[in-house]
This record gives sequence, structure tokens and C-alpha cells, in this order.
Amino acid sequence: MKKVLVTGADGFIGSHLAEECVKNGKQVKAFVYYNSFNSWGWLDTLPNSILNEIEIMTGDIRDPNGVRIAMRGMEEVYHLAALIAIPFSYHSPDTYVDTNIKGTLNVLQAARDLDTSRVLITSTSEVYGTAQYIPIDEKHPLQGQSPYSATKIGADRLAESFYRSFNTPVTIVRPFNTYGPRQSARAVIPTIITQLLSGKEVIKLGSLSPTRDFNYVKDTVTGFIEIAKRDKTIGEEINIATQREISIGDLARELIKQINPNARIVCEEERLRPEKSEVNRLLGSNEKIMRLTDWKPAFSLENGLSETIVFFRENMGKYKTDIYNL
Repeated sequence: MKKVLVTGADGFIGSHLAEECVKNGKQVKAFVYYNSFNSWGWLDTLPNSILNEIEIMTGDIRDPNGVRIAMRGMEEVYHLAALIAIPFSYHSPDTYVDTNIKGTLNVLQAARDLDTSRVLITSTSEVYGTAQYIPIDEKHPLQGQSPYSATKIGADRLAESFYRSFNTPVTIVRPFNTYGPRQSARAVIPTIITQLLSGKEVIKLGSLSPTRDFNYVKDTVTGFIEIAKRDKTIGEEINIATQREISIGDLARELIKQINPNARIVCEEERLRPEKSEVNRLLGSNEKIMRLTDWKPAFSLENGLSETIVFFRENMGKYKTDIYNL
């Protein structure tokens, strides 16, 4: 059984990845954010048959000692721990630097010292900024259009430097917009779904014209696992993308059609990004991941949204639909 560590395993993608690693026969350690409630985030919702197979370690990705202890003896490290909300990065950029850049440095330093066999660093399509050409491949210029994306660019370049300087076996995994069960309310799809399921007929959103390339979370997780299987992905930056885009407005209309056709959309000013910070178009190329691995998306947007709606319908008590979540 391969020993793997998932940082940020208490979060949205991390919990799905930890769960799938168990199902794939890996020996999983989950590094989750220490808190006085002893909460393990979304891991607490996993069936006991899965959760009992996961070793939990609480800590803080910003603490190099805790990271090093967590990584000791691990063969693969999937580094997902990060601050990801773009609006909150306008408010607290220092915290994003400490978490996303310093946290990634802690993982890389430990991997170098401990001779870790594989390290997958989680990037984001936001590092590309608004598309300068489509589909966006891994050679597309990077542009920091928010403090969040700037810190992820910094983390990616640190990862590249450790590969080039110390031969650390790093892969930079770059998912485009992931959605699905367990996602936080600050993301656009849960924002729309929870407003609709709470009975609201006026759905408050930001800009409706930007387009996004949405990955269902199970496809994103499969991408990580497929990338980790192959040595030829070491030293590479690899998109996980469907190569299909949809505008936020059309996405909202699709969800309205599925949940409450009587609802209408209004644009609320407090939800708008600053003009030069808005990423207007994201459409990713998946040529590289499909060439280097056996990955291909298994879920259409329509099927993924249907599964996501079912989850939120059963878990509405966990979400505060009357509050705009940064």
C-alpha cells in the first residue's frame, strides 16, 4: 500500500481526493487544519468504512515543523491546503502569502529533505488571468489579477524552482473551476443552488458575462491520481480541464431551469470584482493531460450539476443562504 499524504484533506477537493485514494488501495494520511472544535471538516461526513482507513493529523500548513512531521515516511504528497476565495484575498492578502506561498515552501523543503518520491502541487486556472488565446494551454502567460492568483503564481514558481534546482519530483497540477458536493458557499455554483433551494426567486450574483471551464470534482480527483501514476509527468505543469466553457449567466439559467423556473437573476454590486481583477474568460486545453495519462472527463456539466443539486438539497442545513460569503 503506497503511503500518501493529502494536505487540505478537510476541504472540498481534498476530502474527495482522500476518499478516492482509500478506494484505490492507498494508505492515506490527512493533514487537516488544527482547530479547538476538533473538526476534521468534510472528512467528518465520510462513511466510517472510509474514515477509519485514514490517519488524521491536525496542524497548520504555515508551520514547517508540523508539515515535516506529517510528511515523514510518505511516498506521495498531494498538496491542496490553501486559501482560495478571491474576494477574501482583497481583504486579507497577507494571510494568502503566508498560507499559499509559505505553506507550499514548507511542503517543498520537507520533500527535498525527506526524499519524497512524488509531490503534486495544486495550482489554479486563475493564474492565467483572462484568456489571451483559447484553449488555454500550459504555455499561456501568467497574470496575477487578484492577490489570490498572485500567491498561487508564486507557489507554482517555487515548485518549479525546486524541480530545477534540487531535482525534487514535483508536478504542478492546474485544475480549472472545480464544482460538486461539499463545495463551500463562496463559489458560484453553490451560491446559485443554495439561493434557489432556499426558495428565493431573486438570485443575487456578480458579473454574468465571464465564462468558466467547470470540472466535476470526481473528474478533478481522477486527474490527480492519473498524473501521480506516471513518471513522465514529473517536472510538468498540467491542466485539468473539460475544454468546454459556459458563461455565469447561462450557468445560472441552467440551474434555474432545473430547480425553480420562476426565479430571476439580479446583479449585486458588492459581488462584482474590481474591473481589472475580473477574469473574463477561462477555457482550458486538456491536450497535455490526455496525452500524458489515461485521464478524460467522465461527467458532463449537466450530469455533474444534477448530482451537485442532490447533495445540496440534502445538506442545506450546513449553509447560510442569507449571508454573502466572501
